Amino acid sequence: MSVSAEISSLIEPILQRHAWRPDRLVQILREVQEAVDFISDETAAHLAEALKIPYAQVHSTRDFYAFFYRENRGRYRVLFSDNITDRMAGNQALFEHMAKRLKLERGKVSDDGLVSIDYCSCTGMCDQGPAILVNNRAITRMTLRRVDEICDLIRGQVPLDKWPAEFFRVDDNIRRADMLLGTPHEPGKAVRAAIARGRDGMLAEMKLSNLRGRGGAGFTTAVKWEACRNAPATPRYIVCNADEGEPGTFKDRVLLQSYAGRVFEGMVIAAWTVGASHGFLYLRGEYLYLLQPLEAYLAGMRAAGLLGRDIGGVAGFDFDIEIHLGAGAYICGEETALIESLEGKAGRPRVRPPFPVTSGYMGKPTVVNNVETLCKVTEIAINGGAWYEAIGTKQSTGTKILSVAGDCARPGLYEYAFGVRIAQVLEDCGAQEAIAVQVSGASGVCLSEREFGRRIAFEDVPTAGSFMIFGKQRDLFEVARNFAHFFAHESCGFCTPCRVGTVLMKEIMDKIAEGRGTQYEMNELLRLQQVLKPGSHCGLGQTAGNAVADTVQKFRPAYERRLAETDFVPAFDLDAALSRARELAGRDDAAAHLGEEA
Repeated sequence: MSVSAEISSLIEPILQRHAWRPDRLVQILREVQEAVDFISDETAAHLAEALKIPYAQVHSTRDFYAFFYRENRGRYRVLFSDNITDRMAGNQALFEHMAKRLKLERGKVSDDGLVSIDYCSCTGMCDQGPAILVNNRAITRMTLRRVDEICDLIRGQVPLDKWPAEFFRVDDNIRRADMLLGTPHEPGKAVRAAIARGRDGMLAEMKLSNLRGRGGAGFTTAVKWEACRNAPATPRYIVCNADEGEPGTFKDRVLLQSYAGRVFEGMVIAAWTVGASHGFLYLRGEYLYLLQPLEAYLAGMRAAGLLGRDIGGVAGFDFDIEIHLGAGAYICGEETALIESLEGKAGRPRVRPPFPVTSGYMGKPTVVNNVETLCKVTEIAINGGAWYEAIGTKQSTGTKILSVAGDCARPGLYEYAFGVRIAQVLEDCGAQEAIAVQVSGASGVCLSEREFGRRIAFEDVPTAGSFMIFGKQRDLFEVARNFAHFFAHESCGFCTPCRVGTVLMKEIMDKIAEGRGTQYEMNELLRLQQVLKPGSHCGLGQTAGNAVADTVQKFRPAYERRLAETDFVPAFDLDAALSRARELAGRDDAAAHLGEEA
């Protein structure tokens, strides 16, 4: 297999820019696709030969990520975000309108090879949806009129960079600011404060603060840093996990868009404390629009002496950051899957131990922290651990940013000291008729009205930040069904419980939706949850059944009104499957149907 001279000439500068390094494969694939529209088997073979790696590695990596294509998907690739909040905002009607205008079926490419349309998972724009991606660039606040305008631009073959700038506007929507969102950032102040404290002193302040990770797991940050610092191997790495793919979460988008200095300075402080020499920002592919502004910010930090060699005038304090862009894989939010992706592989979670703090990127000690966590580090460097520890609750110190979306008057970001009640958040955002709140995304917990007195805190309701609100007009069965489809789509397939269990759960939910479910299926849903939680390899599978289990228990009537009266109804309808045969035979009498007597 070989590629044309034209394609080879487009690929060669990309390979050269990445120094023919196999660990840059994901970035190379992304840039190659931008240059040639899709990555054919011939192109994959060419890359394998150039990088001196097996063809199977390039093939499997390409096929793992949702935003890489092995066949032509059109010059304009339109993806509608299909998170539950986008559905609530009417994304399906907009999709059907565009499909009709372009005379296209879902997942099909137009006959002229110009355009395709399909759905994708959450794009991180839940506060201003419905949203779409066009060639991975986000367009928010979709309406029927905007769909018509986009169809005209596509049919006119207008280049994307000449589309109206208003289409690509992404707002912060900060509704309630506290000590992070409401405090002005003075570039370099946090880094200078950390250097003044010394490496040991900064680690001591981190311990005193009891800062816990904001990515959802809540692991104590100082413990992670100290383990990496004490690991004998070098070099050490700092990784910022900006792959916020959890449905309903968009706080990291805002922090990177308007508070990038805090994020990057947090990485520099982490490097100072643990002795790291290199850092990575792993940016989710849906945030492609942030890549150039973030690169420009890093360049400014280098010019100011806050990145590069001898940071802050300290001889030997050398640390720099590079940005890696993801390619549409929710599982890469798991830290070991993220590291696999950084190394140019399919993002499948590793077996642990060893843990990243001792054997992470390229087998070296690696700290992986969330965007919000690293922002918090700058607060501790400036104000000290005791100051920080006094805010929030004993087990949950500091503030937490919530990404509020769904049935409320004011969706957006809300920052509170830990310990805030669910009811307070609902009141502040104007959610007057809420019957349920999904906290921490599809993998989190669904709370009913009787639980609105509970608090956001690791010791009560922990969260990575997603806060989706459902009003009395919503069907909680359809909410859970959307999440079941999400997990079946996003499972990496590494382990059998998750690979098989998520599909079974999705199919059972579909069967119930079609009116053919019984009490047997209800019992099977709960049984699957008992298999997924202890048997899955990583957090995706372990939490994939949470929303279904919660809604079965708390909103059971939403399921029961769909159930058939019989004890069991087969999922496969053989008589219906024979309809085509009857049509070809020209028969539709009783004898041609199963279960009917002639």
